[in-house]
Amino acid sequence: MAILFFTVALSPVQWLGCRTRGLLAFLIALASGVAAIGTAVIGLRARIRRDPDALRWVIATLILTLPVIGVLLLA
Repeated sequence: MAILFFTVALSPVQWLGCRTRGLLAFLIALASGVAAIGTAVIGLRARIRRDPDALRWVIATLILTLPVIGVLLLA
């Protein structure tokens, strides 16, 4: 998701147009934010159960929040 977001956000305006590029970046960031919330919940449950894979879910959450932070910085 992060690679897709930054590819769309950093693409030239002539390829997609300003509005289309912005909407695509917003939708990718929104989907990534929803997925980040889901992985955070799964990671929290795994951490409560002392599952060794909990750290993997936390890392996935951090990666999925990158497009959301990118939208906030670019806005």
